[in-house]
Amino acid sequence: MSFAQIASIHVPAGKKIYFASDFHLGIPDAATSLQREKLICRWLEECSKDAHHIFLLGDLFDAWLEGNKVVPKGFTRFLGKLATMVDNGIGITAFTGNHDLWMYGYFEAELNIPVYHHPIKIEINNKLFLLGHGDGLGPGDLKYKFLKQFLNNKICQWLYRRIHPDTGVSIAQFFSEKGLDKKEENELFLGEDKEYLIQFCKQYILQEHIDYFLFGHRHYKMEYKVNATSTYFNLGDWLRYNSYVVFDGVACKLEVYEG
Repeated sequence: MSFAQIASIHVPAGKKIYFASDFHLGIPDAATSLQREKLICRWLEECSKDAHHIFLLGDLFDAWLEGNKVVPKGFTRFLGKLATMVDNGIGITAFTGNHDLWMYGYFEAELNIPVYHHPIKIEINNKLFLLGHGDGLGPGDLKYKFLKQFLNNKICQWLYRRIHPDTGVSIAQFFSEKGLDKKEENELFLGEDKEYLIQFCKQYILQEHIDYFLFGHRHYKMEYKVNATSTYFNLGDWLRYNSYVVFDGVACKLEVYEG
């Protein structure tokens, strides 16, 4: 398995790169989501003091179904904060996750933020990073991999867009809410032999050196040494941990935002 490599980034002195994922804006209810959205905006505001670039690795929203002319209602503060940061010269790159995989042009057109639907490689200060949401990587989980192919099918997407947006988003929210208990299970570490992202990193490093693997999706925060020169970070989430990774131009560090 190979992934596209995008242009390299040089971090100027005094600047940093930030990585975060799994905001899941929209759940479990409007009031709680709004409180979390305001917290994320405060974190982004603090990051803007020294951020050179910010990577958002998927599941920013818990149910995002983007049509040709419509996007889900809400998240105004978050989207406005991203727009302001980009306008002020801070680079932002986003990825789709399994909850917001139908992102097709809104972020690019309105916010000038590129969106990647697959993992990418990028060199930052001579360190090679492999970044992505993490869903569908590694061995096993065949049921989800089939579902992901189905949801990414252009015909299925065309048919789904024929449903009224209110109904389409409501259906997505219904299934997302049914998965809340699964999100809680996802924060449990299953052991090295059962963690498919650890297995993916171990297999990938046999074919190509990567200094840092950064993924979300699994909802636990951890730093794992794949070998003596390669490290895997899982970014955790903002439902429980408010965790993120920061790269200061030399090394990565897993941190928690206290607000």
